[in-house]
Formats: sequence, structure tokens, C-alpha cells
Amino acid sequence: MQRPLVQVQKLSATFTDPQGSLRVLDKLSFEVKQGEFLCVLGPSGSGKSTLLRILAGLVRSNSGTVTINQKSLYGSQAGIALVFQDANLMPWRTVLENITLPLEVRNHSDGISRRAKRLITLVGLTGFEHALPRDLSGGMAQRVAIARALVQDPAILLMDEPFGSLDAITRQRMAEELLRIWETDHKTVILVTHDISEAIYLADRVLVLSARPATLKLDLKIPLPRPRQSSIRYTSKFGRLAAQLREAIESEPANGNGNLAQV
Repeated sequence: MQRPLVQVQKLSATFTDPQGSLRVLDKLSFEVKQGEFLCVLGPSGSGKSTLLRILAGLVRSNSGTVTINQKSLYGSQAGIALVFQDANLMPWRTVLENITLPLEVRNHSDGISRRAKRLITLVGLTGFEHALPRDLSGGMAQRVAIARALVQDPAILLMDEPFGSLDAITRQRMAEELLRIWETDHKTVILVTHDISEAIYLADRVLVLSARPATLKLDLKIPLPRPRQSSIRYTSKFGRLAAQLREAIESEPANGNGNLAQV
């Protein structure tokens, strides 16, 4: 039996500010296998982004553990890359230079240009190597952000609403592009989204978090064949999965504003 790559056990997180404290995660536990595509859904403010920031090592939990290959997150040598909702490209750097930035920061010069050019081809930006961010559409900029994450050859790719700022048609196309990219090497992906259809289309499994403080409400396997075509969105099986996820989310009470704006 394959051991999980990621193990999250009884993870809890509480944040404080001058107005008080806010408990965001409450003893959250789940596992992710090597090469698995996992999506995380939940009510607004349930702590999805907080969970991703903890997995990225950007925020410390109050209790619980995260292990990568059975080693502590903070002691693990496994690479972890994070893609945010906004591409956050350096405006004065070209597409190629934005992609190579993480390797330059770490002084990894071996094969840097060759690796970046391969990723430019992979994300469908051939011919735009020397374009500046101002000359790119939102979808193209997000492709650069994905390539910038992949150039580090991470074991785990974390994505926080990566298509949230795009229009509906571009968002669907980007989901299809992401699957195409993922199918080349099957990176382990954990993606946070508010879009039920997007989660079903992309994922092997979907986790639904409860309202804050978040616990695991539903762990749903997506029994749809791969590779997936966009037409699968209109099948009865897809519709039943969507209804199941929607019911799990809508049965949760709405969160109050709390003391902290972003969780």
C-alpha cells in the first residue's frame, strides 16, 4: 500500500489581533498521495487559504502536525511551490526572467534557461519569452506564475484560487490547461477553489471544510476517467457529484466577519 506523501494530523490554528482572537482550523486531519490532485472547497472564510499557507510553511499552526514523506514539514527536503490568485509578476522582467527568478534567488544556475524554455513551451507561451507582464492577458500572466512555480521542480504544488480573478470562459480554459500540464508529470497538487465544477473537473479527491473553525466535513473521491474532456461537465455523473458537494457546503452556516479579514 502506497504511503501518503502529505499527512495532516489534528491541525489547529488561532489568530489574534488587537480586537481579539479567531479560531480558524480545529483538529483538521487528512492525507494526500504522491501524484494526487486534491481540491479543497468550503464556505467563504472557512480557513482554506490559511490551510494552504500552513502547508507552504508561511504560517505556523498552534497544534497538530504536517509531515512530508514522514518528515516534519519544517525538516523536510521536499520542495513546495505556491501559486496565488494574482500572478504577482515583476513588471520589469520578461516572461523568461520571471520564470527563472526563483532559481536565480537560490543561485541555481545549472540548466536554468533550458528548464525555463521547456516550461514556456509546456504552458503554451512560445513566442512570448521576451514579453513584459503589461503585454500579457490575465490568463497568460497566470500561466507564467504556474511555470515560475514548476521551474523549481517542487514535489508539491499548492494553488490558492489560481483562476479566481479570471472571467468564466478564461477560467475554464485555464483549468483545461492546468490538467494538460499536470498530466505530463503528475505533480502532487493541492488546490483551493470556490468553484464546485472546477474542483470536480480537476481533482482525484475533493475535501469540503466546515464553517470556521474548520473541520473536515466531506472527503469525496471523484470517480471520473482521465484524461478528462470538457464535455464531461455535462454528464449526469458530474451533476450528481456537484449536487453532493453543493449540499455539503450549503448545509454549513454562514461565517461572521470575525476579527481578521482573510483566513
